[in-house]
Amino acid sequence: MREICVIGGSRYFGRRVVELLRDGGARVTLVNRGSAEAPPGVRHVRADRDDEAALAAALGDASFDVVLDQVLYRPEQAEVALRVFGGRAGRYLMTSTCEVYDHVRGVPGKPLGEGEFDAAARPGAEPVGDGYAEGKRRAEAVLARQDGLPYAAVRTAHVLGGGAADFTGRLAHYAERMRAGEAITVHRPAAPATFAEYGEIARFLVWAAEQDFTGPVNACSTGEVDVRELCALLERHGLPAARFAEGPEPSPFSFGHYYGMDNSRARELGYTFSRLDDWLPRVVGEAV
Repeated sequence: MREICVIGGSRYFGRRVVELLRDGGARVTLVNRGSAEAPPGVRHVRADRDDEAALAAALGDASFDVVLDQVLYRPEQAEVALRVFGGRAGRYLMTSTCEVYDHVRGVPGKPLGEGEFDAAARPGAEPVGDGYAEGKRRAEAVLARQDGLPYAAVRTAHVLGGGAADFTGRLAHYAERMRAGEAITVHRPAAPATFAEYGEIARFLVWAAEQDFTGPVNACSTGEVDVRELCALLERHGLPAARFAEGPEPSPFSFGHYYGMDNSRARELGYTFSRLDDWLPRVVGEAV
């Protein structure tokens, strides 16, 4: 029986990952600060992942085939993880993000491959931004520059779906503003983006935990949509026509430049993602 440790995994697709791993026969240990109870049949370790001594003490002498880190946001967290799990884990799987490409000026219709951001080249370089995206880039870099613990970074696209489990409110933002007749702030023009469906991203993470590949892999459906096309889909489900405006704080899925992702490496590794058109109408209908 495989031993898998999930850090985070308390909500949204992370919790679905924990349930799928458990149902697939793995022995799962969930690490969080106690903000949510573990699902039945899952060992629960309460610890602050930023407190190295407390995390190591809470894990005791446990060892794992795979650690799946859902909440790795900063390089300091990656350094703690390497010290705590080095020698007790066979592989480290980080849930990263498409936002690592936000500094790349891509061309619509030519999705970006993993090589557009080389994490191994980041150490020592000047930061190219701050906040969430740069934190993820630098966390990946910490994992990429070491060779003691095999790692992979799943660069997830923007995730849609999940019904009541979706705490982000991003798709609901559009439905609510259209229903109320309020303007939606967008870039001019707004670039298209790649997306992933809630259930599929959970299944892909579980699949990735069972593999032995290393390095980054893009995780997204095939196909792209921009914010105006997304609103047009909402209209087809009965909402009033969207009103658009420009402003300093664009809405969640409006992007000023293109950085959609190419998922061909996942296919070469053995996983074929769905097409966006196969599930987006359903998810939009659920949001309405």
